[in-house]
Amino acid sequence: MSGLLALLDDVAAIAKVAATSVDDVAAAAAKAGSKTAGVIIDDAAVTPKYVQGFAPARELPIIWKIARGSLFNKLVILLPIAMLLSNFAPWLITPLLMLGGSYLCFEGAEKVFHVLFPHGDKHVAEDMSVKDPGHLEEQKVKGAIKTDFILSAEIMTISLAAIEVSNVYMEAATLAVVAIFITLAVYGSVALIVKMDDVGLHLAQNARFGATQSFGRGLVKFMPVLMRALSIIGTAAMLWVGGSIMIHGLYELGMPHPYKDIHNIAVAAAHGVAENLHGFVEWAVTALADGVLGLIYGLLLIPLVLRGIAPVIAKVTGQQSAGH
Repeated sequence: MSGLLALLDDVAAIAKVAATSVDDVAAAAAKAGSKTAGVIIDDAAVTPKYVQGFAPARELPIIWKIARGSLFNKLVILLPIAMLLSNFAPWLITPLLMLGGSYLCFEGAEKVFHVLFPHGDKHVAEDMSVKDPGHLEEQKVKGAIKTDFILSAEIMTISLAAIEVSNVYMEAATLAVVAIFITLAVYGSVALIVKMDDVGLHLAQNARFGATQSFGRGLVKFMPVLMRALSIIGTAAMLWVGGSIMIHGLYELGMPHPYKDIHNIAVAAAHGVAENLHGFVEWAVTALADGVLGLIYGLLLIPLVLRGIAPVIAKVTGQQSAGH
């Protein structure tokens, strides 16, 4: 009997440790996931464009295909790579973060440049030339998954850098939770966004009450505004996150400026407002400075990428370089 009680006591202790581990994983995942907010906003803002122009019945299936690809990117490809980096080459994490940050700055700056100096888009022309909807859908899904891979790599690397040093199982479990949660959050939000106009149209045409019909019409009119706002927010998020990554990366590599300069300016600005606003003002000034520097850096990257890197990649892959 005493042996049975001892066994039950051991089982209870193991269960307690397991429950604590689950709590630790959840807490670590929440902390790590919060660091990726800017990239998540950009991911949610970018994805809806891949279902524009398709029949409403194809929107959710397309989003599901992209979401599955995103999970594959994160769990099957990026998670093992992240574990290898963390355990065998941790010194590579900061340079890889900065590489991803450079991509975000370039993409954000290219969008701003396109608004300031409108020009034709080769990819749009190619889409218009595709007559087979099934083939176009396949192309769009592949393009979305490629874009997601880069953003997912950034999310996983940021999350890995935010996880406190622990054992490999804890890190892997935390990254897996982050990957699944973020994918569900992003593509659930995207599905909701792209179907809102259909919901509004249904209410406008079929609702029994005038107020509900008016709400439906307002929803239909509001969705283009929301999509434009998301595009702006996504671009700002890319520049903010990209700039922040570059500035923190330089600091980690032993170059304290401009990180310390921005910090000092933000602290000085915070002291000029009420005490309960200190945190918000310090964050806002830091984010603004990161975004401005991210934009400047991205604009400097545009000619380098379009005239140097892109032609080399096109030559290696045997594809035409994309014009912008």
